[in-house]
Amino acid sequence: MIPRMRTIPESFALLKDLDPGSSLAQCAIRRLVLDGKIKSVKAGRKILINFDDLIEYLQNPVLDVIQEEAPAAVTHISTDRMTEFKRNIGRIK
Repeated sequence: MIPRMRTIPESFALLKDLDPGSSLAQCAIRRLVLDGKIKSVKAGRKILINFDDLIEYLQNPVLDVIQEEAPAAVTHISTDRMTEFKRNIGRIK
């Protein structure tokens, strides 16, 4: 089977034809390509994607695991430093 290689705007238009109520934006497809979640081929100045791969990804998205960073240690600011800071920015004289 020959892959259906389309540009991002063409893929967006095809997707809208298949599902007029789709809320997926063209820039979201571009972001998927730039993030490497959908493989792409550069042909001259155009970026081509396999439309069937796009549909497959949308049906079975690969969820990214977001790791929460530990909060930075909270440092105490002494009242003397805070007074000096306010004086420097002109809040007190």
